Amino acid sequence: MITVSNVSLNFSDKKLFEDINVKFLPGNCYGVIGANGAGKSTFLKILSGEIDSNKGEVQIEAGQRMAVLKQNHYEFDDFTVIDTVIMGHKRLYDIMVEKEKIYSKADFTEEDGILAGNLEAEFAELNGWDAEYNASKLLNNLGVDKKYHDKLMKELPGKDKVKVLLAQALFDNPDILLMDEPTNDLDFKAIKWLEEFLIDYDKTVIVVSHDRHFLNKVCTHMLDIDFNTAKLYPGNYDFWYQSSQLALQLAKDANKKKEQKIKELEEFIARFSANASKSRQATSRKKSLEKIVLEEIKPSSRKYPYIGFALNRELGKDILTVEGLTKTIDGKKVLDNVTFTLNRGDKAVLLGRDDIAKTTLLKILAGEMKPDKGTIKWGKTIEYDYFPADNSAYFENNNLNLIEWLAQYSSDTSEAFLRGFLGRMLFSGEQPLKKVKVLSGGEKVRCMFSKLMLSGANFLLLDQPTNHLDLESIQAVNDGLVNYKGCLLFTSHDHNFVETIANKIIEITDKGAFAIDTSFGEYLNDEKIQVKVESMYNK
Repeated sequence: MITVSNVSLNFSDKKLFEDINVKFLPGNCYGVIGANGAGKSTFLKILSGEIDSNKGEVQIEAGQRMAVLKQNHYEFDDFTVIDTVIMGHKRLYDIMVEKEKIYSKADFTEEDGILAGNLEAEFAELNGWDAEYNASKLLNNLGVDKKYHDKLMKELPGKDKVKVLLAQALFDNPDILLMDEPTNDLDFKAIKWLEEFLIDYDKTVIVVSHDRHFLNKVCTHMLDIDFNTAKLYPGNYDFWYQSSQLALQLAKDANKKKEQKIKELEEFIARFSANASKSRQATSRKKSLEKIVLEEIKPSSRKYPYIGFALNRELGKDILTVEGLTKTIDGKKVLDNVTFTLNRGDKAVLLGRDDIAKTTLLKILAGEMKPDKGTIKWGKTIEYDYFPADNSAYFENNNLNLIEWLAQYSSDTSEAFLRGFLGRMLFSGEQPLKKVKVLSGGEKVRCMFSKLMLSGANFLLLDQPTNHLDLESIQAVNDGLVNYKGCLLFTSHDHNFVETIANKIIEITDKGAFAIDTSFGEYLNDEKIQVKVESMYNK
């Protein structure tokens, strides 16, 4: 258990939060949410002791071991993968190192023998003899190939390093687990395993994540950092989001149909409470939900950008046909005989183990790269636009302000129109006069979506479009693309984003492409489909 009492943190120019009081109990998973800059990651650092608050204290129950998901992918470069995982239990790893030093001594003394005996006893008590086996099992579950287990961390591919650091945090079931963005750079299979692991976990878990599907699957409570404080709500992210939106509408309406809105919110709480049985912590969550009163649900102060697309022209019958597309980069064949067809109404997600292959395909379709072989045939009515994963070329060494930058892509270049458009994208007041080269990652992405909306394109090529966005902007983009009347071809690591948008799956393997008209959920859960996909990788 962790008890947070009157915790406050102020910087010289900003009050982050004040007088946070909350208890984190075993058996629960707490999702920490809040707008960008609200202090989510900072709050986790206060809980872990990495930084100190200005006021208040954090108390951890005596004898409880805390593990924190590390973010520095290079910290353990000179250690083996197995040792890096075992380091998740510091005391156990320290004993292993100390034993090794003692047994390697040339002048082994009686005192050394006594110390070694004590260490061996503690080592056995901590289940040290199974440490390597348990570490290896974790790595296997997360998809780290056994051939890497005894290699140095610096020899691993970047995405496997992420999995090793996650295994380190999970190793030997810590009493308290703190994780900041644990699903970043994980494939869907690894995320699914982590979800199942945490659902069954009977200890205390506190997590920051922009992955809504993950928050919905694992969280029993949401800690919302807003209004410079934090409030705890029972339920998952969808419950918090939908109830806060209803509360916001209630506040906006004031006396207009007030009783109806109150009834609507009460019915929503009751309905969600009844459906809480889908959680394995159902009983306690249901009781908590039933105790909620309307006054406890506050409208969020967070704002959502407007994402909506108007098409210049309707789609014709023919959309896109790709045949035999092949591309080699730096001596490696990243695309090999990729063939597929997109039809009217298709919103297709590109899946695959190699992100470079997916990005290369989108670049070729966007005309930014030429294939070595193969043909691309666009329909006569198609007007496409491209959203790259790396948008730096649009902003670097660019001395334009936001209004001037956006004017490049607009038929209406009047300041009034552009300011109005930027305002809907949350750039208000003096913000449109900022130079685009100093924008944050999330601000640049919002600019890129402004460009897309102004294009009127009826076909969008999107490469990781939610990177750098906060949950509010992700939700807005998600809703906008669900309602988009054109065709899509996109990549994403966001489960909920893919699940709610895609109606066609195209898996890019090193031996071609596998395309199927189905939902993302059916694709992942259909064993016959997965066997067929796996066979393509193993050709």
